Amino acid sequence: MNVIERDANLKDFLLQKYFDSSNNLPSWIITSCVTTLTLAVLVSQYIPIVPEYIADLQILGYQLNKIGYSLLAILFFYLSKSTLGFLFYQSIGDGKKWSVFYFTSTKFYFILSFLLIILCIVHYYFPIDRNKIFLYYIFFFSIVFIFKVFFYLFHKNNILPEKWYYKFLYICTLQIAPLLLLWKLLFF
Repeated sequence: MNVIERDANLKDFLLQKYFDSSNNLPSWIITSCVTTLTLAVLVSQYIPIVPEYIADLQILGYQLNKIGYSLLAILFFYLSKSTLGFLFYQSIGDGKKWSVFYFTSTKFYFILSFLLIILCIVHYYFPIDRNKIFLYYIFFFSIVFIFKVFFYLFHKNNILPEKWYYKFLYICTLQIAPLLLLWKLLFF
């Protein structure tokens, strides 16, 4: 990220304005990959089983374990959510806001990826009761989700559409519904 952002430090990166920025797409891709990987590693310990139809698939003699399955599920989650978000902005005639949206969301997910890395380190290198900590994880991710919705709603870049019903449509269909789908895919 240091090379892509031209030697910008963390503070400069987070306070950077959209019109002063460069290399937004590579920053977004790197941040998404780090967030996806760390979330998959963290969540994989709580997946009860890999579904039989997934476990039976073998590619070159390899089959997916819990980490691979959770990585594919979360990757599918982010790719579909990003594609649907892009289509949403294009369909309402606000396609120019898409680049501002992913620029702003990159900063949110950048901070989230640091928190996920810390949680992974704590989870794997310190003696904790995994059953008790799972409830704290659910609480933590609920707070993060609520904060993300308010971050998107009240951000100074006005990244969500102007009309209230489009905001409501975005939050329900592109924030809540994909999250419920991911939950079902991983834990049921």
